[in-house]
Formats: sequence, C-alpha cells, structure tokens
Amino acid sequence: MIRVTDLSVRFGRRTALSGISFEVRRGELAALLGPNGAGKSTALRVLAGAHPPDSGSAEAAGFDLAASPLEARRRIGFLPERVPVDDGMKTRSYLRFVADLKGIDPKNREDAIEWALDRSGAAPVSERRIGVLSLGYRQRVGLAQALLGDPEVLLLDEPTAALDPEETAAFRERLRGIRVERTVLLSTHDLDEASRFADRVLVLQEGRLIADGAPKALLGGGATLEEVYLRLVRGDA
Repeated sequence: MIRVTDLSVRFGRRTALSGISFEVRRGELAALLGPNGAGKSTALRVLAGAHPPDSGSAEAAGFDLAASPLEARRRIGFLPERVPVDDGMKTRSYLRFVADLKGIDPKNREDAIEWALDRSGAAPVSERRIGVLSLGYRQRVGLAQALLGDPEVLLLDEPTAALDPEETAAFRERLRGIRVERTVLLSTHDLDEASRFADRVLVLQEGRLIADGAPKALLGGGATLEEVYLRLVRGDA
C-alpha cells in the first residue's frame, strides 16, 4: 500500500505540496487529478524516493521512504513522464542495465526481463534500438523498466498524455492486467481517464488535496466529474 502523511515540499519560496495525506490500498488504482503545476509529479517523485519531502512522511509497501529507502525502492516501479532511456541502446540491453541497477539476481535477470517485456507489450521491439521506436513503443519500454522486479507499488506519471487514442486504449488494457495484487497510483489531467479507469480520484490544486473519493462518490447529485472538478479547483461552494 501507499501511505502519505502531512507531506509538504517547497522549492524556494514556492510550495509544491502543502500537508497532503492519503492512502492507496493493495489492489487499488488511484488517480492524482489536477492541472499542470498542481503537485502531481512532485508527489510521485517523493513516493519514488527521487525527492525528499520538507516535512511529513511517505510509505510504500510498508517501508518508510526516509527510514528504509532501499527496502522501499525495491518494491516500487516508477514510470516518469519522461522516461530516462538511452536512444542508442537496444531495448533488451537497456532492460539488462536497469535490472542491474535494481539489484535483480543475475540468475533470474533474463526471466525477469522476458516477463516485463511480455506484460508491457514491448516484446516485439526487444532487439530494436530505442531511438527509432515510436512514442507508443517507447512508453511500453518505460513501462517494462518500471515492472522489472515485479514491484508491489506502481507509480505512473501522466502515462497516456502523449499517446494517440489507440495506444492509450492499449496501455489502459495492459494496466488492467498488471494492477492485480498491486498498488497503483497514476497522475493525470484527463478527466475521462480518472472517472472511467480509477477506483479513487485524488484531486490536487496548488499543492493541496481538495477531494478524495471514488468517482461515483464525487459525482453526487447527477453532476459530471468535469463539473465537480471545475467547482473544486475554483473553490466554489
């Protein structure tokens, strides 16, 4: 599971996150919904162990990211918005490199890579150079690196933002199979994605968590998620 308690992050005078708290249970897919600059990516980077908070705490799979960072990171797969890939490497070579960084036992490395290639949909390009891949296949390679080691927690930063409708649908279908027995937290500014795909929606606005609930619970009174979201971010009653 994921547990965030009174988490705050500041960049100089700017507050990126202001005392947010939430939990995501095992087997649950939650969406961090908000406009650009709301703090979504910052929250995911903190949970991935890539940026320390200024105050508060974050836990993943039962491990505190400050007290037990290595144990926590071994159980986390992170797909950032811009995947740090080497365009000159072939997909399989890149995944071997990532597997070594993650400390996957060399005896199990090739099996782990094959499993990640299969689950991510990147198997057809396993021997191709990353630099020549389409955007959709590059995203699949990014998902494969996140899945290496079979993590308990999966963090996805705007995973479908740059994909065409066909690739977006394919990505969501793959994620439906991957999410079983995992905790999944993804960020998005896509209202449709949040309402149709997530079990819970966490709405961020200017670093504050202003709503948390199942899509249906947020849609009381017959409103659409778009209407609820716009009302929340504007601060209307």
